Amino acid sequence: MIVCLLLASILLSIWWLGRGSTQPKSAAALSAAKSDPQDGPARELRLGLNIAADSALHAAALKFAEAVETRSKGKLKIAVFPDQQLGSDDQMLEMTRNGTLDLLLTPTAKLSSAIPAMQYADLPFYFTSREELYAMLDGEPGQILLSKLKAIDLIGLTFWENGFKQFTANTPIRKPQDFARLRIRTMKSPLIADQFSSLGAQPIPIDFHATYKALADGAVDGQENPLVAIHGMRLHEVQKHLTISNHAYLGYVFSASKRVFETLSPELREIIQRTARELTLWERQETARREVDFIAKIRAAGVDIYTLSPEERQRFRAAMAPIADKFAFAVGYDLLAKTEELRFAQQAPRNDDSYVIGLDADLSAGGAQAGGAIYRGMQLAVDEINQKGGLLGKPLRIIALDHGANPQIGRQNLERLAQMPSLLAVMGGMHTAVISDELSEIHRLKLPFLIPWAAGQGLINHQYQPSYTFRVSINDGQVAPFLLERAIKMEGRVAVLLERSAWGRSNEAVLKPLIAKLPAGKVEIVWLDAGDPNINNKIDALVSNGLGALVMVANPLEARAIVQAMARQSKPVPILSHWGLSGGDFFTPMRSALQKVDLRFVQSILISDGRAHPKLGKFLTRYRERYSLAPDAVIPSPIGSVHAYDLTQLFARAVSQAKSADRQAIRNALESLSSYGGILRDYNPPFSAEQHDALERNLLHLARFNDRGHIVLAE
Repeated sequence: MIVCLLLASILLSIWWLGRGSTQPKSAAALSAAKSDPQDGPARELRLGLNIAADSALHAAALKFAEAVETRSKGKLKIAVFPDQQLGSDDQMLEMTRNGTLDLLLTPTAKLSSAIPAMQYADLPFYFTSREELYAMLDGEPGQILLSKLKAIDLIGLTFWENGFKQFTANTPIRKPQDFARLRIRTMKSPLIADQFSSLGAQPIPIDFHATYKALADGAVDGQENPLVAIHGMRLHEVQKHLTISNHAYLGYVFSASKRVFETLSPELREIIQRTARELTLWERQETARREVDFIAKIRAAGVDIYTLSPEERQRFRAAMAPIADKFAFAVGYDLLAKTEELRFAQQAPRNDDSYVIGLDADLSAGGAQAGGAIYRGMQLAVDEINQKGGLLGKPLRIIALDHGANPQIGRQNLERLAQMPSLLAVMGGMHTAVISDELSEIHRLKLPFLIPWAAGQGLINHQYQPSYTFRVSINDGQVAPFLLERAIKMEGRVAVLLERSAWGRSNEAVLKPLIAKLPAGKVEIVWLDAGDPNINNKIDALVSNGLGALVMVANPLEARAIVQAMARQSKPVPILSHWGLSGGDFFTPMRSALQKVDLRFVQSILISDGRAHPKLGKFLTRYRERYSLAPDAVIPSPIGSVHAYDLTQLFARAVSQAKSADRQAIRNALESLSSYGGILRDYNPPFSAEQHDALERNLLHLARFNDRGHIVLAE
């Protein structure tokens, strides 16, 4: 008996140890396994998802696990946990971010709080077809989206899906007007709520699992979901009509924990990435295959099923087009611009039906808000130009390319734009350093180049003749003396903090002769590198040495660090700034610091100033209508939009005057334009052969943020 018990005990121990070896390893154990496991034990990773075990997503996840194990020759095993076995979506997301969960399949909507760009596929009727959306997600827009996950410690692998969303209701849905006065269940999403309210419906956010009861009780009249959810949650039992609209997409992001991924060998990382991407097509096909069965079962239950025709889809698309404009800053102009660029390329045979004005700007980095503001100003002008018949009998369209504040990418963008036969001119962004580096390319390609923001003197005053650069913007020759004059009126020493770039050097060139005329020691120039870790020490030293005022020439990220450093002083000194900080969302993260620091900055126009040009009011009304902004909502980087609007209108007049799409003829016409009444000023004329700067110093104002983030007059 004792022998039998001993044998049973040994066998139990062996079984238990064997069982334990198949369980997921802890994050600590994974981190300890950073060496390439060529000869070591198999790595075991967990993949969590929120959907049931009989779904297409789960089937694809199992195929993924099998393929990874085969391709890694058993070195890597994947345990798949469906149906929220490891926790809720939010819990699994947090686990993956901190490395206690290895792989995750999660809806894009669950990521949109941390990564607003994940609302891209939620844009209603934005994509012309399923095929177009797949091409975008599998192409550059998808890669842009996946790359944003690094900000929350995830490695994006690919996009799988739960299917396209369809409408259900108790009344037929055929046209936008059919939603009027209906109560529609939605998830908690401002974008989706706007989708229905724009159609005259009342969006009501209700938890997904409570949707059936809300429909059955008559609390809501309809909803949207993929077919798998409509059938799986039996929503068709309490709805009379199903409209196959394919209007938006319930995508799932397949991602890996960055902390875990970095512990894997390059070989295993490549296997995971390649396998996930290769199974994308199968997963989508499996979803579509199952949808055929769902439709048959829903029809058999007595539901009327209707598929929108291409013409009906187009009517919905036109009705919901403002949604993309309203949420463009949240989704990202880098994504939307890339989508439009790819659409334009696919329409190549028909590109001669329109003319193009290009935009080469930062749409993704520190100056993205300025780039988006410039884009909006161009849009408003192009809308008006096209309403009047376009240019030379053809409509005008914008093709925007993102340089992300990288001069090399900027030069590549110019090459790509110049190759478009229909291109007439290019608008630039906010970065002097980028445009300065592009000057040789601009003039080699003979591109009329329009500058609505960048203030560096050398962008207009340069060696290239004839000059192809034209600016509707203030320049450093005006701003630097303006700021210095106000700073030296204050008690104490003045420090001028310049970013070490072409923009900083442009301001230095203006200031040096002025400083030389002042008493020695009154003004000191201090240089600042991008990402300078010693900003706090520099501000400490300046303030302790009797600083009376600080003149700041810096872009948004560095400007934030400087203002935060000043806010930590026991007696902060005033800061007078160039306008670079207004190229990003400066107020929101700096609200607390701005209560302590007297920050004033240059602006060329104040939209709150009733004395401004009378055209400004009409422009602001059109702006708020176009982008669905409330009367008291903050307009992002307003000078970018106003400058770009005026400059686009001047460009259009040059094309009309030249009566030609020839770029050299357009350049010549810009130099000889007659008067034009713009928003910023009456241009009498805007440019000449000797002068390619259109604005004057008398437009300068010192501004500040009020307690709601509006830019208002400071003096």
